[in-house]
Amino acid sequence: MSVEENLITDKVVHIGRVTKVVKGGRIFKFTALVVVGDHNGNVGIGHGKAREVPDAIRKAIEFAKKSMVSIPVVKGSIPHATVGKYGASELVMKPAAPGTGIIAGGAVRSLFELAGVQNILAKSVRSRNPYNSLYAAMNGFENIRTLNQVADARNIPRSALMGKTNKV
Repeated sequence: MSVEENLITDKVVHIGRVTKVVKGGRIFKFTALVVVGDHNGNVGIGHGKAREVPDAIRKAIEFAKKSMVSIPVVKGSIPHATVGKYGASELVMKPAAPGTGIIAGGAVRSLFELAGVQNILAKSVRSRNPYNSLYAAMNGFENIRTLNQVADARNIPRSALMGKTNKV
């Protein structure tokens, strides 16, 4: 696993300062939202909290590595359009032609970069909270089905799906 960990890169998406008011004054703590990925279809999200920023980032990176999932990347994009939902956030993701680039805003852009997706169209609908937007993107990735999964669900060979056209 040490060889794979060297290839994993991380990016801090959001740092937040949280204040707790107690009898003796204020206690400051920091939260960090981090995305990790290997630019080859594996990506994870981590959230850490600590009294110091570097400790919060370290905790978030550790959690993100544990929560990594694999996503299908076909020709530098996703196989089909999907919608991811989490909380009040909704993220519409569509595959794009080669050369389009990553058309996405906010926190999800770094998620696509670290996942190895080069061409995608993404629109954040409703809430643009960075936490919920990232988890909505992960939900959208979970909803993506590959050609093999569709063929298995329909109990037909994969070759039957490849040459199928929708003529009436």
